[in-house]
Amino acid sequence: MSDQENQAKPLRIGVLALQGAFTEHQHVLNRIAGVGSTVQVKTKEAFEDDTLDALILPGGESTTMALIAERSGVMEPLRNWVQKGKPVWGTCAGMILLSNTAHRTKIGGQALIGGLDVTVKRNAFGAQVDSFVADLNVPCIASPEVVFPGVFIRAPIIESVDADNVEVIAKVQKDGQSEGSIVAVKQGHILATAFHPELTDDDRFHRYFVDMIKALQTSK
Repeated sequence: MSDQENQAKPLRIGVLALQGAFTEHQHVLNRIAGVGSTVQVKTKEAFEDDTLDALILPGGESTTMALIAERSGVMEPLRNWVQKGKPVWGTCAGMILLSNTAHRTKIGGQALIGGLDVTVKRNAFGAQVDSFVADLNVPCIASPEVVFPGVFIRAPIIESVDADNVEVIAKVQKDGQSEGSIVAVKQGHILATAFHPELTDDDRFHRYFVDMIKALQTSK
């Protein structure tokens, strides 16, 4: 397919729909130019759909999501998706699942999809009652003067970036931190955010992901 055809073809984006805030992602995507349709991905057969251009792993409870994925046979197709270099975005629990290493997991550990060269810490800011909204400077989606409202709900943070090609795109400063904690990164075909853009009226991160998908398609 030519670059021109790639640009003109409406995108079909899957959202993992095993648990968590998946419909909210669909609502945002469905109003973005260039997105033709969204589809809920629940079974291993859904990964046989060659029309899927990208995948979003939503927020929710990462341990529960991983258990359902394993029981339904979805975990290996998810790993294959990432290993093949297909565009994927993980928010909150989705970011945990995409990481290569996760700390503060439940007893017995945490099954991960992997592929993102970072180490994350689950529930880094505390329990549900410790949820908060913070203004984030995200230069890749706007000038520093136009902040993004980061919604953090039992959110993880990225404790360490473990490869040179992982780009840090957002940090949050909380409780007097001078440096801030890493809460958004991009590594090639993988985007990951510790917060929930789908729970705001601001669609800039979703548009950023759509542009990322198109750029990856053009580069092939």
